[in-house]
Amino acid sequence: MGLKILVIGSGGREHVIAQKFMQSSLVDSVFCAKGNPGMKKDGIQLVDLKEDDHSGLIDFAEKKKIDWTFVGPEVPLLNGIVDDFKAAGQKIFGPDKAAAMIEGSKDFAKDLMNKYDIPTAGHQTFFDFDQAKAYVEEKGAPIVIKADGLAAGKGVVVAETVEEAADALHDMLEDNRFGESGAKVVVEDFLAGEEYSLLAFVRGEEVYPMTVAQDHKRVFEKDLGPNTGGMGAYSPVPQISEELISESIEKVLKPAAKGMVSDGCPFTGILYAGLIATADGPKVIEFNARFGDPETQVVLQRLESDLVQIIDDLLNERTPDIHWKTSGFSLGVVVAAEGYPGDYEKGIQLPEFSLLDGQRIYYAGVDEKAQQLVSSGGRVYLVEAEGDTLEEAQKKVYELLDSVDTAGTFYRHDIGSKALR
Repeated sequence: MGLKILVIGSGGREHVIAQKFMQSSLVDSVFCAKGNPGMKKDGIQLVDLKEDDHSGLIDFAEKKKIDWTFVGPEVPLLNGIVDDFKAAGQKIFGPDKAAAMIEGSKDFAKDLMNKYDIPTAGHQTFFDFDQAKAYVEEKGAPIVIKADGLAAGKGVVVAETVEEAADALHDMLEDNRFGESGAKVVVEDFLAGEEYSLLAFVRGEEVYPMTVAQDHKRVFEKDLGPNTGGMGAYSPVPQISEELISESIEKVLKPAAKGMVSDGCPFTGILYAGLIATADGPKVIEFNARFGDPETQVVLQRLESDLVQIIDDLLNERTPDIHWKTSGFSLGVVVAAEGYPGDYEKGIQLPEFSLLDGQRIYYAGVDEKAQQLVSSGGRVYLVEAEGDTLEEAQKKVYELLDSVDTAGTFYRHDIGSKALR
């Protein structure tokens, strides 16, 4: 009998993870809680349990004899789902609540970086609006304002003017826009340079890096408009050198993993470093305690090894054997509902795609009505393609999008273009 695996989460990230699990010869069945109807096309079985229903999920894992569970999103990690599963004797892959704080609090992450000499932007933490505003006025703009806690990718404001920074501070500290998450803010120096995402499988001090990717956070072309959860990504990133990647592993990922062990909150799971290539080398913008979305949809296409085998090895104290493709590119474009990241329409009917070789669709904010997929979230689905060159991968994605009716939705037309200039 093959393995039975449970994936927790319901977005595009979980779709690609569950699909990769389905492709493994080691697997019998893959369940996803709560998943989304678009996943059923890949044979993934949906479980009607919310990610915050820890006891329901544990009961399901026990009854179905799940071999191990994989956690996709950050919220259940910070709610201690790993701790609860382990307490119930269930195998689960992801950081416990204490280790997930590397994403749950910007202040926690900055303290870790300061303590272990991990390069990052100059910064200060504030609870008080007047003090934060005075600091911004002294520093000048551009400057970056971050809600301390989770804000679904929307709690970061890169302020071009002091006024804009003051408005963002007022929004978070006085108007409580992000509730508890914004009751404390981190104000940090603006860093100029090329951004990139470097993820790794981590078990204590062991770090197994993945291939590098670049996400596009801004909602509109030419990186204009507000930050979002991500509008597209590609991997690898030709303008980020192998030397810089090696430096990032040695100066960021390894000391972070080692530091967490030293501080008594060892990290096991997927560690994500959002980095920027500055004139002084790599610097950390943020850490996440899980796979990034939409980076996962392109990074996992570069994986040659069996993802199930890797996770199974990490959970069972074996050393994983991990290989990545050394040629070609993967590129993904997010299709979002009109109005995202603000108020957006729901119930938009989604097109039926005729996929060619090397083209894939990963569903996120979708529902099913009368056996038709309709939109239910801001980021609705991602179209991904592989090519020998970045240009070829980009062309395949946009040709597919041009071939269908995308009324009621929008997408950026320049994902990956920065690397082609």
